[in-house]
Amino acid sequence: MSSRFDEIYARSLNDPHGFWAEAAEDVHWYKRWDTVLDDSKPPFYRWYVGGETNTCYNAVDRHVEAGRGAQNAFIYDSPVTGGVQRKITYAELQDEVARFAGVLKSIGVGYGDRVIIYMPMVPEAAIAMLGCARIGAVHSVVFGGFAPNELSTRIDDCKPKAIVTATCGVEPGRIVQYMPMVEGAIDLAKHKIGKVVLLQRPQQPVAPKAGRDIDWHEAMAAAEPVDCVPVKATDPLYILYTSGTTGQPKGVVRDTGGHIVALKWSMQYVYGVDPGEVYWAASDVGWVVGHSYIVYAPLFHGCTSIMFEGKPVGTPDAGVFWRVISEHKVSTMFTAPTAFRAIKREDPDGKLLKQYDLSNFRTLFLAGERTDPDTLHWAEDMLKVPVIDHWWQTETGWAMGANCIGIEMLPVKPGSPTRPVPGYDIQILDGKGKRLPAGKMGAICVKLPLPPSGFPTLWNAEQRYIGSYMAKFPGYYETGDAGFMDEDGYIFVMARTDDVINVAGHRLSTGAIEEVLASHRDVAECAVIGVADQLKGQLPLGFLVLKAGVNRPHEEIVSEAVKLVRQEIGPVAAFKTAAVVERLPKTRSGKILRGTMQKIADSADYKVPATIDDPAVLDEISTVLKSVGYARR
Repeated sequence: MSSRFDEIYARSLNDPHGFWAEAAEDVHWYKRWDTVLDDSKPPFYRWYVGGETNTCYNAVDRHVEAGRGAQNAFIYDSPVTGGVQRKITYAELQDEVARFAGVLKSIGVGYGDRVIIYMPMVPEAAIAMLGCARIGAVHSVVFGGFAPNELSTRIDDCKPKAIVTATCGVEPGRIVQYMPMVEGAIDLAKHKIGKVVLLQRPQQPVAPKAGRDIDWHEAMAAAEPVDCVPVKATDPLYILYTSGTTGQPKGVVRDTGGHIVALKWSMQYVYGVDPGEVYWAASDVGWVVGHSYIVYAPLFHGCTSIMFEGKPVGTPDAGVFWRVISEHKVSTMFTAPTAFRAIKREDPDGKLLKQYDLSNFRTLFLAGERTDPDTLHWAEDMLKVPVIDHWWQTETGWAMGANCIGIEMLPVKPGSPTRPVPGYDIQILDGKGKRLPAGKMGAICVKLPLPPSGFPTLWNAEQRYIGSYMAKFPGYYETGDAGFMDEDGYIFVMARTDDVINVAGHRLSTGAIEEVLASHRDVAECAVIGVADQLKGQLPLGFLVLKAGVNRPHEEIVSEAVKLVRQEIGPVAAFKTAAVVERLPKTRSGKILRGTMQKIADSADYKVPATIDDPAVLDEISTVLKSVGYARR
């Protein structure tokens, strides 16, 4: 007997036109679509062709008109600035966004023009995004603090009319000055910027450049409010750059209509959230999570979204997440597993958690990296609520695999993001594109077309879109992830395709080895890479971050970890070497930089990734690698 989830999932694949037409009824349209899905030019599929809508209207204005203007749209909570908080109602947000759209219009930005937003986690970042959407301009948010060269490549690729920025970002214990990087990027870029809208932050006032820089507050005070402009469903809403193997970033394009439909649908059916509830995605607007689940989806659904300027530990301690949940009555939270590993490391017994009332808290979602079973169980034990791993990418804009609690809560299998989300036909393929049976590891691919919100192309790079994602497995989107599906259809994402290592002819997942290492009682976090070996081709090498307060000899812990892998996976893993490190190199979004670590270990040339949280960690990793016989150069 099929379950409710089975029925909905089957319909989404068997009748995608009907399924997504029905979902689109929950969206405001100025003009209904002529065609739900245009599949005449694969792999360039387009949703809701002929339809006209507006992202900002669906996120803001419709709620004010429906009588929800007094409800909070955003709660800004900033422990890094001394506990500053600000609550913005939907009515207040409508006024600010309409006026910022007027600012953009006054400097010549209009329909189809691009605007780069280089901002910290402040409400003005969301206001700028929504202001662009209001007038049909295309925003490209670049994480505040990116180096001038990285910012300049994005300027030259999308050719914006203006940059919206702030004078600084605030990190624990330091101020990150933005204007030297903006100035450097403008100097490096071939495309010349006409105007810079500058938000002065009290932590770092800056003298504006006459004739170019426009003061945010002064411009807002003088601005004429602007109404929403109808745009085509197929018009781009934003460009979000993701790292490319060539060093040239890839501009992922998000279209307007499909994005609204899918994200609105996901709030109810994936996250199980009701309008009016407080939803918190602890991420940054510079990442896709911040686009989808700090700014857009919660507002489409009429929720209150938390905008948090802080860290899971150190602002001031590992209890800050619990404080925010308790104080603002958060019902559902979404963050990266690495955040919970950091909390677990600092407060393994959850003592800080006991200080707060979390009675309104209902569900924790984790994504961004694979959630190892140990972290999953720790979070379940501490919070006493469902902890749901889910899996998606910048390219999709929302979840591909999840336990869709708004439909039906399925049994949790630790290590799995559960089953494919309705709309996604996920298959495991071998190197020749043949579908693999249950339990066999291969490339995780999605049969085309992607559902609404899936990226329709790369910005000005159609051939690169095909070559990077569609060429290897014709008719499929290649996710770049490797894993398997079990007999119940559960997905197990074990590694990036590049992280599947070949040990003497045996294909092994680094994720499987990490899962074993993470189960060691003293290990808070770990990573495994494959290093070159003349005899076996590759060998696994482990890095262990220990829990706070562990004082046992490192050699003893490493020896236990090696034995544990031998017991759980077997001698075939050839796992003999591990090292204890203080921390792992990560991107600002929490992804561990395994590829960079592997290049250091193999003494290969590497470029410090622009997304790295702290470049100094790479020097520490190099020193540790030399101590165990690697990174000899």
